[in-house]
Amino acid sequence: MSGRYSRQERFAGVGLDGQERIRAAEVAIVGVGALGSVLAEMMARAGVGRLTLIDRDYVEASNLQRQSLFTEEDAERGLPKAVAAAARLRAVNSEVEVRAVVADFAADRALSLLGTPSLVLDGTDNFEARFLLNDVCLRSDIPWVYGGCVGAQGLCLLVRPRLSPCLRCVLGEKPLPGSGPTCDTAGVISPIVHVIAGLQAAEGLKVLAGRSEAFLPGLVSVDLWSGAFEVMDLRGRAPWCPACKEARYDYADAPSPSAAVLCGRDAIQLRREGGPIDLASLAGRLRTAGDVTANEHLVRFRVAGTEIVVFGDGRAIVKGVRDATEARGVYARYVGN
Repeated sequence: MSGRYSRQERFAGVGLDGQERIRAAEVAIVGVGALGSVLAEMMARAGVGRLTLIDRDYVEASNLQRQSLFTEEDAERGLPKAVAAAARLRAVNSEVEVRAVVADFAADRALSLLGTPSLVLDGTDNFEARFLLNDVCLRSDIPWVYGGCVGAQGLCLLVRPRLSPCLRCVLGEKPLPGSGPTCDTAGVISPIVHVIAGLQAAEGLKVLAGRSEAFLPGLVSVDLWSGAFEVMDLRGRAPWCPACKEARYDYADAPSPSAAVLCGRDAIQLRREGGPIDLASLAGRLRTAGDVTANEHLVRFRVAGTEIVVFGDGRAIVKGVRDATEARGVYARYVGN
């Protein structure tokens, strides 16, 4: 489309050469929820050549308040977020090659899911995934941009492997579960999502366009409710953590858990070994026992206050349970082992 990127090209920070670099780039977004959906739209509209969307979850009504790519129809159909986002982005910009990956971003498959991107953007909602992402990107020398928000507050950090402090350098070890507020306990408003995603996307475009002189100097902190905006200057601080200094990637080398509590959800994710599952057959069998909604990507089954969502690879999200043991029992009872 003639002149599509003309306003972006006229901006001195990008220019014609920067736009060519953006068009040749591949960007991976891990997590296509609140931050990820905004980031994905910004990258697609900016004209990146290839865009990979990785997400393990599906669209629900509670997402629509802040996850801007999705519609009520997506929630009613229970579409995987990566699939729904990819369809929307293809309609936004048909020039961008969009790849949807419905999978859990876990240590044993993280690098294969990412591919070989020029840049990774963080749309995850938990520190387990972020510290894993940090390790994978450091090991593979991929720049990435951390983002997180809760309530009306948010953080953003560009990580350039071996050139700037990484997430572990700045935060130390992974925070303990329950040690900080979450969207479930403190809520979140849409404006902070867009502000933090905007900061992430801007740093990402600087990376893609080759404008290193314009990078922000460190960790950005924003509180929209009080109007605070701060930048921790890290330019004089050398990377120091075990990953940066010793090439020790503790989170990437750790075994992937078979069960995980989902942030902000009364739900447990279970991983199943053994290959793909026949969703059509499963849906037919479960209809005799409860309420079933199915599409080509997943089966949702509701019975007795419990909901099970089973994906094609056998992975499942079990809602209305107290712990992983109970979730496995529900899965075994209705789906099998």
